[in-house]
Amino acid sequence: MGSGSQTFSTRRRNRWTMKILVTVKEVTDLAADFQIADAEIDETYLEYELNEWDAYAIETGVQLVEAGIADEVIVATIGPERAEESVRMALAKGADRAIRVWDDALAEQDLLDVATKAEIFASVVEAEEPEVVLTGVQANDDGFGATGVALAERLDYGWAAVVNALELDADEGGAHVRRELEGGLEELSDVTLPAVFTIQTGINQPRYASLRGIREAEAKEIERKTLSDLGITKADAASALQITDLFEPVAEREVAYFDGDPDEQVEQVADVLADSGVVGE
Repeated sequence: MGSGSQTFSTRRRNRWTMKILVTVKEVTDLAADFQIADAEIDETYLEYELNEWDAYAIETGVQLVEAGIADEVIVATIGPERAEESVRMALAKGADRAIRVWDDALAEQDLLDVATKAEIFASVVEAEEPEVVLTGVQANDDGFGATGVALAERLDYGWAAVVNALELDADEGGAHVRRELEGGLEELSDVTLPAVFTIQTGINQPRYASLRGIREAEAKEIERKTLSDLGITKADAASALQITDLFEPVAEREVAYFDGDPDEQVEQVADVLADSGVVGE
């Protein structure tokens, strides 16, 4: 069970059944000794797991259900059959059902851009009509950090990014959010629903999937959809990104070791700083 510090309003409209949709992504983790060949990494060096930021978004949604604010959490992902393992983990953590979108037209592409993912998720949202959409702030692998906001723009929904505290008020049909800004600043905002919130790590403590949850997840529904099921053409889902090269950056660093007593070491450090222009002579 999660032990996050998040608190939620318990007020809600009797006539409103609140639905939450969480977008999730399966990300890759590289083995330490991976090798690159022809701008690709062989599958033997790859492991797949649920994106870290998405785990916090899932936990936020599940806690809202447990607090009586929401009634259902749906997870949606874009990925091949392999991604269902990560989706099952989201179900084991408390999500009610899942949607996986994949298509031969998507498999042919090197890397899906933000616009393509936003278009696909928007079609899922339009079909499900959730009041709240949660995404992770970013993904472990590509780190774009833009899909949630692009999705809100595509849907014409309200939004708040990098959210580290969220309180829904169903009576008012809105949300009170706290979000991180640069420089250690925070912003308090009110957002009218429906809305998209990108969830920051630390908003709560994601729960571990229990053995019972894992068994129950096997029986939960994963609805599989193609682009045509969502009314999206191949042209609409064409990504502008293409992998042209893949390489491991070469680390260039110089290490200096200073001998002598502390006073002598201080003089040597001062000389290095002066030579590099960090401090004056």
